[in-house]
Amino acid sequence: MALRLSRIDDLTRSDHTFIETDDECLYLGEYNARKGYQFSATNNLIFNLKKPMDRRGQPGWPYKRRAIESAGREMRQALDSLNEKWLSIATLVPMPPSKVKTDPMYDDRLIQMLQVLGTGITVDVRELLVQRESTDAAHTTELRPRIYELLENYTVDEALVDPPPRVIGLVDDVLTTGAHFKAAKSLLSARFPGIKIYGLFVARRVPDSTDINDF
Repeated sequence: MALRLSRIDDLTRSDHTFIETDDECLYLGEYNARKGYQFSATNNLIFNLKKPMDRRGQPGWPYKRRAIESAGREMRQALDSLNEKWLSIATLVPMPPSKVKTDPMYDDRLIQMLQVLGTGITVDVRELLVQRESTDAAHTTELRPRIYELLENYTVDEALVDPPPRVIGLVDDVLTTGAHFKAAKSLLSARFPGIKIYGLFVARRVPDSTDINDF
């Protein structure tokens, strides 16, 4: 993976159904849908990041931690290369995982990734978004949630809103249709009017072909 961030632009936006021209989304690498972990370094990284929690203790589990550390370091280097002062003013908000914290399958990989990203510096990381109920992980089901369904299941943790963010980076591992990003951006924009919100992704999904479930 190149240690730089690319923007979703006019050439790539059509791969992400809900992303619009006013959405600022940046990503490190490209994850090729329906390909194996051996297809590319990015595919390997994403496969290991997404290892489910019921694989803990099995052969290959240590690769998940290595992937978390690698993603954190690479995102940090890419952000520093883009703007070395941005992390000093930004609030990084991890996208809620599909499972709530009381669920045995709860996976805090994004929090761990951001802890690695902030090693040696002060970074404002806040779990501002909370999911009310567990859902199926998007990559394990063909039924893509609608934005309004995601909004109904998200809430803002009011205990963490002060001080108000100056700029927000919404962090997720893979940008697929963009529905989760749009729901999260909508909720945070309503709570913090006028705040610039960026999407920061380890990878964007490159679809092999048009999938009817994306519409």
